[in-house]
Amino acid sequence: MNTAATADLRLPIAGMTCASCAGRIERALAAVPGVFRAEVNLATATANVATDGKVGATVLADAVSRSGYRVPERTLDLAIGGMTCASCTGRVEKALRAVPGVIDASVNLATERAQVRALPDVSADDLIAAVATADYRAHLPDADIAAVTSTESRDAEADKADARERRHLWLALAFSLPLVLPMLAMPFGAHLALPGWVQFALATPAQFWLGARFYRAGWGALKARSGNMDLLVALGTSAGYGLSVWHLIAGGHRAPLYFEASAVVIALVLLGKWLETRARRQTTAAIRALQALRPATARVRRNGVETDLPLAQVRVGDEVVVRPGERIPVDGRIVEGRTHADESMLTGESLPVARSEGDRVTGGAVNGEGRVVVETTAIGAESALARIIRLVEDAQAKKAPIQRIVDRVSAVFVPVVIAIAFITLLGWGLTTGDWSGALLNAVAVLVIACPCALGLATPTAIMAGTGVAARAGILIKDAQALETAQRIAIVAFDKTGTLTQGKPTLVEAIALDGDTSSLLAHAAAVQRGSEHPLSAAVMQAAGEAPSLVASDIRAVPGRGVRGTIGTYDVLIGSERMMREAAVDLALLSARAETLLASGHTVSWVAVAEREQSPRLLGLLAFRDTPRPGAREAIARLHGLGLRTVMVSGDQEGAARAIAAQLGIDDVRANVLPEEKAATIERLRSNGVVAMVGDGINDAPALAAADVGIAMGSGTDVAMHAAGVTLMRAEPALVADAIGISRRTTRKIHQNLFWAFIYNVVGLPLAAFGLLDPVIAGAAMAFSSVSVVTNALLLRRWRPHRLLNSHD
Repeated sequence: MNTAATADLRLPIAGMTCASCAGRIERALAAVPGVFRAEVNLATATANVATDGKVGATVLADAVSRSGYRVPERTLDLAIGGMTCASCTGRVEKALRAVPGVIDASVNLATERAQVRALPDVSADDLIAAVATADYRAHLPDADIAAVTSTESRDAEADKADARERRHLWLALAFSLPLVLPMLAMPFGAHLALPGWVQFALATPAQFWLGARFYRAGWGALKARSGNMDLLVALGTSAGYGLSVWHLIAGGHRAPLYFEASAVVIALVLLGKWLETRARRQTTAAIRALQALRPATARVRRNGVETDLPLAQVRVGDEVVVRPGERIPVDGRIVEGRTHADESMLTGESLPVARSEGDRVTGGAVNGEGRVVVETTAIGAESALARIIRLVEDAQAKKAPIQRIVDRVSAVFVPVVIAIAFITLLGWGLTTGDWSGALLNAVAVLVIACPCALGLATPTAIMAGTGVAARAGILIKDAQALETAQRIAIVAFDKTGTLTQGKPTLVEAIALDGDTSSLLAHAAAVQRGSEHPLSAAVMQAAGEAPSLVASDIRAVPGRGVRGTIGTYDVLIGSERMMREAAVDLALLSARAETLLASGHTVSWVAVAEREQSPRLLGLLAFRDTPRPGAREAIARLHGLGLRTVMVSGDQEGAARAIAAQLGIDDVRANVLPEEKAATIERLRSNGVVAMVGDGINDAPALAAADVGIAMGSGTDVAMHAAGVTLMRAEPALVADAIGISRRTTRKIHQNLFWAFIYNVVGLPLAAFGLLDPVIAGAAMAFSSVSVVTNALLLRRWRPHRLLNSHD
């Protein structure tokens, strides 16, 4: 019998249908090392697992996944307070992952946010308590991320914190400058050294009042058997301060004092943290600008009476009155009036767009010259603005793959630095006998080390890059998509709605019997209610044609549609559909080939009497024009050294005609929706592939690509499957998305280089006695500032269209 201590974990299971499913999951869980017992209950869809306490939810969830089932999970976001460097993020992540039921946790130093993937029964209180045990603070962020009031509250808190930091900085400078000024006068022959007790009186409040934060955070790290930047600063300044006190008491008036070193290091670190915090706030400027777009109130018309109400009280279906110059407070549809809407902050579109009755408008846009009444269709977290903010915040919260290297370095950074400082102390002390000088060299080692810059190098660049991209109408879903996009070698495009307008018109209808009206009537009857672009063109063309009613209408994916009119079936679709139904196309095949060669899309119409072979009724020819700027977009991608491919379900001739018009390198036509993902997989053998699409049928291909890019004019399904969403239906934004990805990745590499080079160069210089502690403290303070400032240079990036407009 196993007498070892056990820990029980309950997992919800999704996808089970019978007892054999439960058996498979039990065997998969029992095979995990450290699992004593696994029992799966089919009725409650749960698994009770007894472990040795060392097996985490991640391992168990992976085991369930490998057996073909799924463990449902939830994502919780926490605001974290008290972090100062990359080592802190590692401690917080470790504390969160130790909570039973947590699958993974990612902490971002720059945004001071934690994103936790956990089982559904894990509560926010459990996570907050775990963070508290690691000596940090955590709380849930505001529920409505787009609310103006919460934005103002956060800004007010940030302003108060900034004022406090600035006040502490001025006090630190006031205490340290009198200590430094006599040293600055020495090269000029002046001897203005302050009495020792005056130096003690100035350095003590700087050390223990203004520097108390370093002791608190450093003690918290020690309790957790870890280390951080604060511990290094506390150890270094305490050593310099302690040595000075000892010399003051025991060494007489001639003994050297180093009070200025400890005080100035604290002042410089505070200066660096203040500058860093101010710069970090600028990296979140895009998010704050989006959060501030929504007004706090809306003018609601109920029963003919207009009333100003808080936004939280507006409901779906309410009519909201928007006067000229006001921001539109809700997502909705215009039911009265016409205007122009400025959507630049949402889509990056610089020119106002015309909006009239029936058109949709987005909350946060600025109403132009007209008074309009908007019927509310989405509020709160379901609004487009809230979803945009969520996407950008999620991207900024997640770590880029390259960050894993930094995390591994940060985990051992502080212990290694302390070891180097100890070796420096012993080496100099034993070699020279000057233990005071040896201690100062060790202090320099401690204060020049900067895990902060390592922790900020990647997230600040990602925040700046995703923020400036969002302002240009490019929403990047996560850091991995951002990092992968810069390696793209092939860009595959869907045709209809992506490279073309997606609004084809019927340009020719050919009936074998000459009765075009009857041909259109049959086609319209079967396609009535369909959302396919070709159906809309047929319905428009058949507006005055005799009305027929079809029943049993059903789509045949990738082929067409069929239905029943009276006693016969009607088939409308591709040549493949007709061939499969054994329809003879010979009489119109020559005309069809001519139309296809000139870039038209051809749909065939056939009818089948009961128990008779189908016969051809005629054909319909459609023309869809390329989007403005599509050819330039392809040329720009070629200029970036990328290969372009069109992956379309359209006929070969129509697809190739559009591809030749736009300059696309390769065409894969007649591709069924279920075959698009396989086509993308084959393309991936030649390099990293991006897929650009807009429809439901593009979702599998978007998910299969290394980077999926969804056009914002498309469906929610496509946008959910994609890593990047373009808020405007402009193919040119694809090159812009790849451009900002390359710029951001370049900034990440630059930041990591500078963060590492500070330490790689600075630590040996300090250990060999070539750096004064004051200079070391200044270098440490400004290393983080330089990294954040370099990331902020990304804010100068502009999309290609705007750059040209400024020429």
